[in-house]
Amino acid sequence: MDTLEELLDYVLDGKGSVGILDATNSTIARRRKVLDRINERSNGRLKVLFLESICSDNSIIESNIRLKLSGPDYKDVDTDVAINDFVARMHNYEKAYQTIGAEEEADDNFQYIKMIDVGRKVVCYNIKGFLAGQAVFFLLNFNLSERQIWITRHGESEDNATGRIGGDAPLTPRGRKFAAAAARFMRYQKKEFRKQQLKNHQERVRILSRSEPTTPMNEPEEPSFCVWTSMLRRSIETGDAFSEDVFDIKEMRMLNELGAGICDGMTYPEIKEKFPQEYAARMADKIQYRYPGPGGESYLDVINRLRPVIVEVERMTDNALIIGHRVVCRVLLAYFMNLGREAIGDLDVPLHTLYCLEPKPYGVAWEVYEYNDETDWFYKISKDVLNEKSLRSRTAAAKAERERQFSVLPTMGRIGGGSSGSIVYNSSLGGGGVLPTVSELSEVLGSVTVTSSRYQPNR
Repeated sequence: MDTLEELLDYVLDGKGSVGILDATNSTIARRRKVLDRINERSNGRLKVLFLESICSDNSIIESNIRLKLSGPDYKDVDTDVAINDFVARMHNYEKAYQTIGAEEEADDNFQYIKMIDVGRKVVCYNIKGFLAGQAVFFLLNFNLSERQIWITRHGESEDNATGRIGGDAPLTPRGRKFAAAAARFMRYQKKEFRKQQLKNHQERVRILSRSEPTTPMNEPEEPSFCVWTSMLRRSIETGDAFSEDVFDIKEMRMLNELGAGICDGMTYPEIKEKFPQEYAARMADKIQYRYPGPGGESYLDVINRLRPVIVEVERMTDNALIIGHRVVCRVLLAYFMNLGREAIGDLDVPLHTLYCLEPKPYGVAWEVYEYNDETDWFYKISKDVLNEKSLRSRTAAAKAERERQFSVLPTMGRIGGGSSGSIVYNSSLGGGGVLPTVSELSEVLGSVTVTSSRYQPNR
């Protein structure tokens, strides 16, 4: 109840619009107490939606035990002790639990969703309002399957090389080289994922054998691997490097880049000179600013048209690589990494960089791989380096009055040689399309040089 009070403070008196109370509330009396308190504090203004999760499938219960062992409750706890404790907790809940039924349905304002066996069956009752309907829709498409979501921008295009936004230019030779390397790297990662999937399965069998599993632990099927591109030439050409015998390739207009309207095909310096008021308006509020003219869009427009894509990614059990564009990748990364809307416009998403997201029961695990032109392969970037790079990028951007280079050669080969795989970053540079010198890089980034872990396939 103390936690409920804090939640109501957040929603009624603070900045919150929606609150989620994560608690068992396993009896009719407890649920009534929660509901009465919310109605009392809000004078009946807040709508309450109860979510009940029922697992009757033993295989799901056994898998849930494994998930719980990896969660915060049992961190650094001996496996046998953790299993015994969790099984005891389940038995105690079974003794006291009262499911939602006719008594609570008698209340005209009581609404609930009952999920059975993690969405295999969903029962809805008295659902009212937009948000409650959206919650039902989300839960119908929710899953916890082991899978990877890869996000990247297309290879370098001819417009990227000259600093022009929008357009429908083809790839440069460097962009085609990246595309071919990305296809090889994804085939390698596809094999690595399968190895890890089978390893996890063997570990699950080992753990559950201690708790007498009631169903056979069949080997999991290998998921398909989808490649989604936009319908713009630079994205399609990047996807052309992937074999249709190995990957399921689709083109989606929803993944197209933000429409630049009358500014399409221009550089930022040209926009600043020709449309100074538009340039200033965009700098003042990048998220809500919409480019004028036919086809002009804002970040909010892109967010809206990406909703079906996000729902499909949430629903699917396959691995997927999304080959998009800067704004599209920013929105998708912000969603899956749980970042606020205000952060979207400042996300650094350089060309020739792969982001790997793995949804987990307790969040999303992520890694970043950057392409190296010299070795024609990808290197995992440590998160400490990424955090420092992000901080330096924001500092540099503020110093340059947020006049950030759009996408001119944001990745480079190693500077100075050596076998350690050193990479120098150059995103957040001001200017209009000229490859910076080492001294210019040093001024902007403070000579940030990093050593990356090298990933090589078995050739």
